[in-house]
Amino acid sequence: MQSHPLSGKVALVTGASRGLGKGIAVQLGAAGAIVYITARTLEAREGTLPGLGSLNETAQEIRRRGGRCIPVKVDHEKDNEILELFQQIGREQNNRLDILVNCAFKKVISSLYTTMPFWEMKPEAWDDINNVGLRNNYICSVYAARMMVPAKQGLIINISSMGGKRYMFSVPYGCGKAAVDRMSKDCGIELKTNNITCLSLYPGIVKTEFVTDLIDKQHPKIKLGNFGVEIKLEDMYKNNAESPEFAGKVVVALALDPKLMSYNAQTVMVADYAQCHGIRDIDNRQIASMRQLWFFAQMILPERFQYVTKLIPGFIKVPQFMLTAFNDRF
Repeated sequence: MQSHPLSGKVALVTGASRGLGKGIAVQLGAAGAIVYITARTLEAREGTLPGLGSLNETAQEIRRRGGRCIPVKVDHEKDNEILELFQQIGREQNNRLDILVNCAFKKVISSLYTTMPFWEMKPEAWDDINNVGLRNNYICSVYAARMMVPAKQGLIINISSMGGKRYMFSVPYGCGKAAVDRMSKDCGIELKTNNITCLSLYPGIVKTEFVTDLIDKQHPKIKLGNFGVEIKLEDMYKNNAESPEFAGKVVVALALDPKLMSYNAQTVMVADYAQCHGIRDIDNRQIASMRQLWFFAQMILPERFQYVTKLIPGFIKVPQFMLTAFNDRF
């Protein structure tokens, strides 16, 4: 593969000042794409929370790897700023946009990692999570499609999670992720005739600055739907966490995949796609897929039965259609 296989392509990654968005943007830039990145923080400031990051720090890393990057300060809760962003890309790139990755997400700890039932949470928790994580994704997809449809090509990726399939964290979180998946499917159906792919991408547990700090301070647990099981986020983090750039490597591979349209209107698991295409994390680890039976068992079995997972061969996977049917039961 050539060293800059995405040379000439124009990409936009929202929420790219840190974490997953930063990792995806860095990989796209290293692959040769012109990468626009957005967030609310342009410059790092003293006294801010650990791992807050900034657009200029991401831009510096992309340029260090030989890539081209245009940082744009955008509050994705403000419609006028989103519109101005796409107008800027249109002016500067002759109305060309090849890749959109909707990664912006407003991380409000009190609304996301909480043990409170929904009726005890403030009603505004819905907006805290979904104004950026869902509504903004739709608005960005609208403007991106207006640039992609005339060109009859493009890729729109919405970052989602298994929370769209099974109960995870809270009611607003699950509803938002389920809606993102529905949006990806329906947008994909309408965009298909214009040769544009739209999909939801499911990362695993990602070693972001936010998650690392959260684990250190709060040791949160994840509820696994109807299983009645709670597992420590730090246990999943310790056993199979992936770097933020792992998803970026998969995004690059998807953009180059000659069978890309076969993923249109689908949900794609980062680790599953990576295993099928020989992609390893930046430290050369093979990341386990949630479809691997041993990994699934590891999540639901009590600690005294964890030894069983070591007896399950890694090649045994839950078929995709069974996983879909099982998850659709909520």
